[in-house]
Amino acid sequence: MADGDRIPKVLVVDDEPNIRELVEVALKFHGCAVAVSASGKDALHQAEVYEPDLMILDVMLPDMDGFEVCRMLRADGNDVPVIFLTARDTTSDTIRGLTLGGDDYVTKPFSVEALVARVRAVLRRTTRSPEGVVQPDGAALLQVGDLELDIERRSLRRAGVEVHLSPIEFSLLSYLMQHANTPIEHGKLLRTIWGPEYGCELEYLRTYIKRLRKKIENNAMHPEYLLTVPWMGYRFCNPAERAATFEAAEAGIGSID
Repeated sequence: MADGDRIPKVLVVDDEPNIRELVEVALKFHGCAVAVSASGKDALHQAEVYEPDLMILDVMLPDMDGFEVCRMLRADGNDVPVIFLTARDTTSDTIRGLTLGGDDYVTKPFSVEALVARVRAVLRRTTRSPEGVVQPDGAALLQVGDLELDIERRSLRRAGVEVHLSPIEFSLLSYLMQHANTPIEHGKLLRTIWGPEYGCELEYLRTYIKRLRKKIENNAMHPEYLLTVPWMGYRFCNPAERAATFEAAEAGIGSID
């Protein structure tokens, strides 16, 4: 499952021994190193000492729920990718998990093959650059308005202040900025950033767009950079160019069409 000789480390957190063992055996068979935990408190400890590349996190734990574990990880600046594992199959739970910083959501009962495929997909997108995202040999900056995106260092500054982005947030924003003014359809964004298995998970994309808007827009309810293209997808726009276009149109010099 790993690129080259590197073996990905996965932390499996579930209070059901049968599930822990099943997932552990399957992931080891597919080339992962695996540690296990049965509680939220121990999961937080192991996340720090084991430093996993990915965490499979049950939502229903005996001491605290998986959502709280993820929230605490993110509050501490830990961006380990998280796949939530839960018996609760509702859109609100999915959105809550993604909003807190989760990367994927698998419901019980599940097939081992499906879970392994999701693990592969998350590891792939957090260790490789999405197709179509430039990875230059030297430093490359994308500067639009008060945003400055450093592709090589995978960092964002807004008006000179560093803005923390998760790996998925960075990849999504980077892709949209590199295709500025071009409407990108939902399915293409999902397949490019999340992987070919994710062409229909619109809630994933909508949740991450909302998260990005909160971080880069002056008013997330009235975005200037990340614009919705109705019934189609999203478009990254330079607010200055947009304003100039409207001014030209009002002056009778050009058209906004």
